[in-house]
Amino acid sequence: MTLKINFKNTVSKKSLVKLVLFVDDKFNTNRLKRYISSSELSYIADILKTSDLNKNLLIFELNSKKKVILVSIKKNLKTFDIENLGAELYGHINHGKNSEYFINLDNILSNNDNFIDNFLHGLKLKSYEFNKYKSKKENRTITINVIGKRNKTSIQNQLKFKALEEGTFFARDLVSEPGNILHPDEYAKRLSALRKYGLKVNIYDDKKLKKLGMNALLGVGQGSVRGSYLVTMEWNGLRNNSKPLAFVGKGVCFDTGGYSLKPAKFMEDMTYDMAGSAAVVGLMKSLALRKAKINAVGVVGLVENMVSGNAQRPGDIVKSYSGKTIEILNTDAEGRLVLADALTFTEEKFKPKFMIDLATLTGAIIVSLGSEYAGLFSNDDKLSKQLQNAGEKVEEKLWRMPLHKNYDKLINSKNADMQNINYVGGAGSTTAAQFMQRFILKKTPWAHLDIAGMAFSKYGGALNSGGATGFGVRLLNKLIEDNYE
Repeated sequence: MTLKINFKNTVSKKSLVKLVLFVDDKFNTNRLKRYISSSELSYIADILKTSDLNKNLLIFELNSKKKVILVSIKKNLKTFDIENLGAELYGHINHGKNSEYFINLDNILSNNDNFIDNFLHGLKLKSYEFNKYKSKKENRTITINVIGKRNKTSIQNQLKFKALEEGTFFARDLVSEPGNILHPDEYAKRLSALRKYGLKVNIYDDKKLKKLGMNALLGVGQGSVRGSYLVTMEWNGLRNNSKPLAFVGKGVCFDTGGYSLKPAKFMEDMTYDMAGSAAVVGLMKSLALRKAKINAVGVVGLVENMVSGNAQRPGDIVKSYSGKTIEILNTDAEGRLVLADALTFTEEKFKPKFMIDLATLTGAIIVSLGSEYAGLFSNDDKLSKQLQNAGEKVEEKLWRMPLHKNYDKLINSKNADMQNINYVGGAGSTTAAQFMQRFILKKTPWAHLDIAGMAFSKYGGALNSGGATGFGVRLLNKLIEDNYE
């Protein structure tokens, strides 16, 4: 399926067979006389008398060829409400053969200057599909023609939304790829291609990582025939030496659990255990495309957690990049090992203003928050508040969870500086975050986002049709827009 969006000043009335019009929260049709005939308006008015006016959209098949869709604009709509309206419209028109719709903006009753940008942004986000491996593809096109005197959108807005969509779609593409295609070697290769957008990309392979002493990260990937990598992506939008904003992502391309083997049921979904890294990558691409006025760095650890004669064993002890030693009690608690080295490295090398890591880290966060909120853990109240506010605006919501020194006793080890899992029980997400906090050595403001319940959706959501969501790209972009540009 191909989605085309055109902006037109004039159009023949004969072509207006599928028309999208906006009405108020009461579905008042008085302002529609210019667009449809009196008989059609009377027909719609009669049906409205027995319709559920609490809905956002109502569809009227006026005859075999003509359709009118009324979109209700409720009072005090927030930006994400407008995006959801666009997504809902796409859900209604995404069927059948080639279709052409006309959206008339002259009757919009909204004070939001960016209404059409946000409306179309939601529609486009909902239109995402991942079907590259299907032998038979749908060769159809949905064309959206935006007409009316109010259809102007600034070049700046066009660039911003296009960059955000491309970044989100890139993240979704990465998460959707099967493990036999997007293994760490291929992932690193795709990241090297981002240089063409102006990003400075450095790839640290096994040899370089071993020399650096990143044994926590390397231990996770040592059972795979594929390489392990740490990749840094730098965007210098300020052209000065100001401290960058740092974003760190877990990139476990496939997670069997290692010798602490996962159950077979749903293991196929473990291709999305790199969704944290995909969000970081999508964000960095978006920032580069829209020429963001900030300095930022994205850091991702890319590994494959497999079972083999060379795989890490429960009971192994490794020395991390920080110098701290870790006893591996469970090889399925691997993401925190990858992030431990990545966080210390990022803090030491880039001396960032803050660090935010994203990871599909624990099943415990899904037990706690389901698929409505990602877990937020942080050592900084200001950064936490900024993240929560950004999440509310784009409807990628965060719920702050506790960190406290009293949890440390649950991850202290008798044989090393710490162990990688809490075997006492309880607080699985918190002890994982508490573990990672130990690798922030210079008190840099830090936030950890556990996105295990948000990165992938079996049934789809408001702005996605099922599968990879790209959670985190829009959230972090909004954080930057509102607070750091």
